[in-house]
Amino acid sequence: MNQHWQEILPVDRYAVAASGLLHEYDRKVLTFLYQPLIGSTCFSLYMTLWAELEENRLWSTSNSHHSLMNFMDLNLEAIYKARIKLEGLGLLKVFEKKDEDSRSFIYELFPPLTPEQFFLDGMLNIYLYKKVGKNQYARLKRFFSEAAIQMDEFQEVTKSFQDVYLSGSQESTNIDSDEEQMMLPSKEQRFIGRNNQESIQISHELFNFELLMAGLNESLVPKKALNNKVKHAISNLAFLYGIDPIQMKNIVISALNENNEINIDELRKSARDWYQFNNYDQLPTLVDRIQPAMQQTLKKEPVTQEEKLIHYLETTSPRQLLKDISGGAEPSKSDLQIIEDVMFQQKLLPGVVNVLIQYVMLKSDMKLTKAYVEKIASHWARKKISRVNEAMHLAKNEHKQYMEWADGKKTAKSSKATGRKKPIRTELLPDWFDEGEQKIPESKKKDGQELELKKRELNETLKRLRSGEGTK
Repeated sequence: MNQHWQEILPVDRYAVAASGLLHEYDRKVLTFLYQPLIGSTCFSLYMTLWAELEENRLWSTSNSHHSLMNFMDLNLEAIYKARIKLEGLGLLKVFEKKDEDSRSFIYELFPPLTPEQFFLDGMLNIYLYKKVGKNQYARLKRFFSEAAIQMDEFQEVTKSFQDVYLSGSQESTNIDSDEEQMMLPSKEQRFIGRNNQESIQISHELFNFELLMAGLNESLVPKKALNNKVKHAISNLAFLYGIDPIQMKNIVISALNENNEINIDELRKSARDWYQFNNYDQLPTLVDRIQPAMQQTLKKEPVTQEEKLIHYLETTSPRQLLKDISGGAEPSKSDLQIIEDVMFQQKLLPGVVNVLIQYVMLKSDMKLTKAYVEKIASHWARKKISRVNEAMHLAKNEHKQYMEWADGKKTAKSSKATGRKKPIRTELLPDWFDEGEQKIPESKKKDGQELELKKRELNETLKRLRSGEGTK
């Protein structure tokens, strides 16, 4: 769980490389298709690194990160966060070299997807549609396309190579070893050119294909139908729409054609229809994500109670946490809007937002109060909280202050009017406040009965508090 200053320092040097020639048309693609998703800071970082490459060249000279900070008028943390976003979208690869007393990087820029690749991606185009809306999306699609020429009435008359050229054989040509070596490709050089960018691919490890295949009848869906191309589509759709293997089974069956093959276009349509049916005709946004991998616990398997809790909060999206708390019911639009505003305006990471959700809901009788959430979120943003354990620690230390914010001025005025000392209330708190009695959520596998039992326990505790019995 490294901070940005553990990853890069102003004195660290870097050089920019390009995987292939970047064209002027790429600027339009980055501006209109990628910028709405990555934001202006990421866009500016990409353009600044691109500007360091001389025209039609693949390498820049070495530079320091301090110079980059001056060029962009940004601090190093903002540059590092923007860099990670570019990496996530496949626009940048980072290579690091460590010496005894120095560190250097290579930032390799990758071209964006072509407009055709982007609009047919099945994931990025959905996020763009959700971000810019129907009318703007249609305008962008028109901007990057042109009416197709009808070729039906034309007949190709192009001549082939052998129709035009002959291979001469008048006399043999002797080639010495030096000339032969010159004709071979050199490991020390690379040709200036361009390779097509590959679409974003979600790792297959994030989806349980074994469980999916166990639920599919071999006679209905043959195993060969689940080829690599189909698996790529399933992985991306599962990530995009939050579909588990059990739900994916019916979606796969619905996309099977008469040749026992899975039609990927039908698969996408069925997945989108499923999501919109369950989410009131809405489409997903980029908010529904988990803590970045660099922030997650380094151990593969959490052992202690605290590690299990941190792992749960880091590997669960805020939307899924709200579903878990409400017994599987979809969160309301207003609750999602509050969380989205916090993540984008206060720049809090998802794991930190999960701690905030858990704390506020148990402090506010299972309600998300916008003003209260935003007040604590702004405090955490000013404190630059970026890790789950930091958020827990700060919530414990500032609990008294947060109680005063929750109680508000009304309680303070009431105390002054009566002349009596304000009674100390025992508050309902998250499990992680009492490290000796932690009850760690069992990730997203909690069933409805356990959640209902938890709610009843919370209600009983509230009743005891109100009757003055208190808690341990």
